[in-house]
Amino acid sequence: MISPGIAIAASVLVPLVGFLAIWLFDKSPNIREAATLTTGWLLLLLTVTVFLAVGEGARPGYEVFDVIEGLPIAFRAEPLGAMFAVIASGLWLINSIYSIGYMRGGKESHQTRFYMSFAVAISAAIGVAYAANLFTLFIFYEVLTLSTFPLVTHKGTDEARLGGRVYLGVLMATSIGLLLPAIVWTYAITGTTDFALGGILATHVDEMGLILPFLLGLYAFGIGKAALMPMHPWLPNAMVAPTPVSAFLHAVAVVKAGVFSILKVAVYIFGIDVLKETGASTPFMWIAAISILLASAIAMHKDNLKARLAYSTVSQLSYVTLGAMLATSMGVMGGATQIAAHALGKMTLFMCAGAVYVAHHKTLISEMRGLGRVMPFTFGAFFLGAMSIIGLPPMSGSWPKFLLMLGAADAQQLAIIAVLMISSVMNVIYLLAIPVQAFYMDPAPAEGGKAPGAKGAAIAWGHLQEAPFLCILPPILTALGAFILFFTMDPLYQYLAPIVGGVG
Repeated sequence: MISPGIAIAASVLVPLVGFLAIWLFDKSPNIREAATLTTGWLLLLLTVTVFLAVGEGARPGYEVFDVIEGLPIAFRAEPLGAMFAVIASGLWLINSIYSIGYMRGGKESHQTRFYMSFAVAISAAIGVAYAANLFTLFIFYEVLTLSTFPLVTHKGTDEARLGGRVYLGVLMATSIGLLLPAIVWTYAITGTTDFALGGILATHVDEMGLILPFLLGLYAFGIGKAALMPMHPWLPNAMVAPTPVSAFLHAVAVVKAGVFSILKVAVYIFGIDVLKETGASTPFMWIAAISILLASAIAMHKDNLKARLAYSTVSQLSYVTLGAMLATSMGVMGGATQIAAHALGKMTLFMCAGAVYVAHHKTLISEMRGLGRVMPFTFGAFFLGAMSIIGLPPMSGSWPKFLLMLGAADAQQLAIIAVLMISSVMNVIYLLAIPVQAFYMDPAPAEGGKAPGAKGAAIAWGHLQEAPFLCILPPILTALGAFILFFTMDPLYQYLAPIVGGVG
């Protein structure tokens, strides 16, 4: 049986081995994709090994080497990181299955490069999850940005290149211009970048004074992957990428690495007690609340399905930032569970959008009227994913909102409860309208007065015109996962409790 410490190191290394295997079998698509899936299964087994060890109270780690004295590249698993690693590896495996159906169904070019970039990106995401200090986190955070750039620009069109420039420009500018100075400043104050429960800045509060909220601002906006407004433009611009990439960006790795890092900084660098007592996080709590409502308002006016889902993601990510900035135990727990619930729900929605594109080449919501009658599995899964994002039982997204409301009540921020309720109503309007019109409205007539037909449907029997099976199964699995998580949220809550001083 492999030790948890070795499993951590192997979790970062295995995808890189998979990268080489994918490259070697460039001319053999079946073997190449088998290598991708094998890598995914091995990675999931490794992260589950670490997850179970952490659940038993262990805090396994693995130190690679000191770059300079006091700044090692090192890994250490704690509950939040172990959860993120399992989510990332599990959903990457599902996304890989979906990618095979999507890439083959759409006859996409440069498929080897596509899978190779994915492998490096998931390795970077695991490195972020297990980072033992800010220095290690920053390195893998940057690798994640660079490795996903080829995915964003995959189509090679002018639109893709422009979207890629915005993506890379915003994320690199925020990380180098804001996040890196914040890390250097933290090291100068404390002499370490290690994550520690209670916060490494807790013993330096008196000497920092007004510097504390300013430093927090560098982190909040420097972690651009969290897409806190106004640092969000990279995210909707990245929608030029193929749908599997969108699902990966919005559910598996990139945005989750951002909000995960926000939570890690709040809990292990500042400490929620420090944030609460000093009030340093209050301005950023309101910025997150404004981001929730403003992004939802923009989403309501988008006819392009992926664009609507992109702005929905900006809104939903701000829930996690809001939870961190509430600086209460319930707020942090709400933000942490939102990472898991949103991953399942939003990945479902993006994969359904991709299935519609593969089968019918439709991207506009206004063109999807009546489409649910011929794609019942796709739009059924979309309905369940939308329910989870909205926060309706019995889907998992209801629990994070409940915990966030409790956190807001603990912080005596009743207006934040109103923000969460208004946001839920807005979510109903811009998400449930899609399956409702798909199932209950008549299709829009095509040119010549004839009903539009499927252009790439691989499953066509009777009245069904569904996407390939490998494009349908993954969103059904993630929708089912969001349903199951609703009933198993308490074990996850207990697992995460140690990050706020609870007993897990």
